[in-house]
Order: sequence, then C-alpha cells, then structure tokens
Amino acid sequence: MQNFTSEEAKRGLPAWQGALAGAAAGVVYGFVGFLLLRNSGNPFMGRTLFMLLPVVTGATIALVTPHPMAGAAFLSGAISLVICLIGLIAAKAEGILCALLAFPLIFASLAAGIGLGLVIRALIQSLRGVTTNFVILLTAPALLVAGHQLEMNTFRQARSESVTTTVILPASPDQVWANIQSLDRVDGRKPALMYIGLPIPQRCVLQGTAVGSKRTCYFDQGFIEESVLEWDPPRRMRLSIDRTHLPGRHWLEFEGAEYELKPVPGGTELTRSTTIRSNLAPGWYWAPFEKWGVVSEHEYLFSDLTSRFASSAPR
Repeated sequence: MQNFTSEEAKRGLPAWQGALAGAAAGVVYGFVGFLLLRNSGNPFMGRTLFMLLPVVTGATIALVTPHPMAGAAFLSGAISLVICLIGLIAAKAEGILCALLAFPLIFASLAAGIGLGLVIRALIQSLRGVTTNFVILLTAPALLVAGHQLEMNTFRQARSESVTTTVILPASPDQVWANIQSLDRVDGRKPALMYIGLPIPQRCVLQGTAVGSKRTCYFDQGFIEESVLEWDPPRRMRLSIDRTHLPGRHWLEFEGAEYELKPVPGGTELTRSTTIRSNLAPGWYWAPFEKWGVVSEHEYLFSDLTSRFASSAPR
C-alpha cells in the first residue's frame, strides 16, 4: 500500500484502475472477514458482520485505492460488495433474498467506512513507509476479532416475536377447519418476496387428528415438521415446530404456529399466528423484514383459501 500526494496521483493510475485495485482489496477483506466471523459455529449474525466488517473494509479500500478521488473509492466499494454477495450466493452460503435485504445496511456501513478511510488517508499523507502501512493493515483484523468476541460474549438469546394475521373467509368454521389442518396443494397469489427467494408453501400433510399428531408442511426449498399441541375443532389448533429444513436460513428459527377460527356474519374469521426466533442483529433493521416475510407466508395461504371458497360458492 502506498500513500499518494496530489502530484503523485496525477502521475499514477487512472481512476478506473485505481477503483479496481481498491475493489480487489475489498473483496479479499470481505470474504476473509465473512469466513472469520461465520466460522464460530454460532448461528448469530450481528453488528460485527453487518456493520463493523463493512466499515473496516470501506476504510481499507479508501486507504489502498491508488487515487485520491472519493469517487474511485466509492466505486471500489460498490464493486467489491456486489462481487462478495454474488460469491456468497453462488457458494450457497446465503440466499438471494438474504443478500438483497442485507445490501442497504452493508452498503451504508461500507460508505461510512470509506469516508472514514479518506479522512485517515488525508491525515497520514505525511507519514510514509512500510511501518505506517503495516500498522494500518493489522488494525483492521484486530478490530474485527475484538468486535466479534465482544458481541459473542454479550449475546444471550435469540429475539422472539409472534406475528399475527387475520382474514375473513366466506365459509363456515367447519369448512375452514377442513382446509387448514391438511392441504394437498397450496396455490395462492405470490407476494413480492416469493419472487426473490422466500420459501413457497406447497402442501401440508397431517398424520392423526388429536394432540400429539404430526404435521409436515412442504415448501419449494425444504420442509417443516410440526406437532399438534392443542386440538379443538373447529375453533383452535396450536402446533410446535419441531424441526425446520429450509436451506440458507440458519439465522431464523420457527417456534410455533396457531390457528384460531371464529364465526362472524358472512363467514369465518381466521387468525394465523407464527412465533419466530431470530439470530440477526441489529433488531431495529431486521425485525421489519422478518415480519414482512412471515406475513407474506400467511397472505399466500389466505389467498389460496379465499380462492377455494370463492370458487365453491353458489352462483
């Protein structure tokens, strides 16, 4: 790594070549940092991964990009981030949906890091030599290790949240009950998230009709195994989610599901509740996306039920 004065930069690499050099450094730091932080065996992914790593990577990009223009550094950051996310998707370390949702937070942190790096670069222009560069390059990994260790030491348990959605269906509680306990096919109107990687429910198979019965719900990307905890037809069914086999979602756990049916004028009010546990932080960023995903799954099921009863209604 070299420090450039303005005069030296004029004789140095063009901006686009400087951007590529910075992008190469960003890709290396991004992949190495991800592997370092995800190799702990803990499903938790927090601020160190989504914020500190991009800040450190952005600062490094600004320091190693052989061109003083801020545009070159930001271009390097954008290129490196896209390459890293595509690489993780190709390696099946993360899904497309996860990468797209994480992009805004990572990019904002990366941009902040680049700004910090440009400030540091301006301050150390007069400090040249191998020693300065060596210290800078060693500081970044040390910050990541320290931040990750601190976060792991303070992590207690995953966030838990219950998401509830309600719909009015033009059918009796008995008819609705018959269509929610076991489904040979689910074919509703797909919400936007299902076009970019959210698992799509396909069918549910119930073995038994009492407390303790097992139910398996199949998705296009895996399946979920459930046990009946409460069985009160046609009013209430509560299930625990025993195991989740949905690839690429190690950070999200499903704890339970509940259906409640109430007769209302013109049909049945169906309420679906799903309890999730999330290993993602910061919660202020991820919680709305998690709720959006669960609500989308509910709405897909409700859409299927609505179309079933609409098609069977007398004309």
